[in-house]
Amino acid sequence: MTAARAAVSPRRSAVGDLTLHRMQRALRERLRYRYVQPQVLREGDCFRIQSPCCSRNVDPEGGLIDIALLIPNGPASWSLCSRDHANQAWVAQLRDQRLDTLLEALCVDDARQFWP
Repeated sequence: MTAARAAVSPRRSAVGDLTLHRMQRALRERLRYRYVQPQVLREGDCFRIQSPCCSRNVDPEGGLIDIALLIPNGPASWSLCSRDHANQAWVAQLRDQRLDTLLEALCVDDARQFWP
């Protein structure tokens, strides 16, 4: 590893850690299913959110299900996907938005796109 690359690697990790903490803090303030603790998992540059299935609509046993996928598109642009559990696929809901805007949409979720 070159010295220039070594200098960049810790900074990138620190930014990812800060983003992870922002997501975790936002999820603690969500409106639905506040009595469960969702998990935020890093997958490369993306962040996948899982939570126990409280409604038991997707998993009758209440196991962990995928809730959302946050995908970075650039320095200040993100996309938010919900999970289509029937087809085992991610569905883009919002594109090219600020992270704060997407976290608010995820935490409010009036249409129950994310928290089934």
